[in-house]
Amino acid sequence: MGIITLTTDLGSKDFYKAALKGSLLSLLPSVNIVDITHEVPSFNISYAAFVLKNAFGYFPKNTVHLIGIDSVFNENTKYIAARYRDHYFVGADNGIFSILFEDVPDEAVELNIMQDLKYLHFPLVDIFVKAAIHLAKGNRLKEIGLPVAELEQKMLLSPVIERDIIRGSVIYIDTFCNVITNITKDLFTGLQRNRDFTLYFRKSETINRLSWHYNEVPEGEKLCLFGISNHLEIAINKGKASGLLGLHLGDIVRVEFHS
Repeated sequence: MGIITLTTDLGSKDFYKAALKGSLLSLLPSVNIVDITHEVPSFNISYAAFVLKNAFGYFPKNTVHLIGIDSVFNENTKYIAARYRDHYFVGADNGIFSILFEDVPDEAVELNIMQDLKYLHFPLVDIFVKAAIHLAKGNRLKEIGLPVAELEQKMLLSPVIERDIIRGSVIYIDTFCNVITNITKDLFTGLQRNRDFTLYFRKSETINRLSWHYNEVPEGEKLCLFGISNHLEIAINKGKASGLLGLHLGDIVRVEFHS
């Protein structure tokens, strides 16, 4: 029985998510469908890539990951299926693969599955579902598309390094309102070299020590740590950091290292 995960911006209010799942089950009743999230902000491919990048590695090899972000029909958009690190990914070639993959995929094809004009405005059902089911059954990529050498590239805002300073930004806020930045653990520790530091945000707010876990400080106190994503997080123990500290997507944070 194959596994197909779903990462979309469909939300849970409308019938779209149910139609997607029903289409999968109609073609392969035994398929195991796992929701990663349907709450990606509309068309936000960088948000979706961050979530899926931190989730897919926990699934078994040969899992198929269906990505439904900015996937409405467009004559100029290619639809892609790719194999990367023993997993399969199906989605629109809108730049998300360049953010999701850290290196070149092992194989990628532009899907040429016969389209049903009745559902052409909903490629998730008409194209992606067919491709995902094909791969979940253990079939090969080359049977559903033609090889592509390059995928659409999308540039992410990267931290800026100025001598002993890292200027980063907020890229994700999770359900617990923990604030996740684009400063990775490797970047931080590489520049820190065991020195003290101060993390600045929202003008006068600062943190000057790393925690190993959220409960390391008293309830209601702010902290910073490297969580499961290996990105620098700003949190409040048993509190909602983004709201209480006034931090939002795109806000700037600054780390200064002291000699």
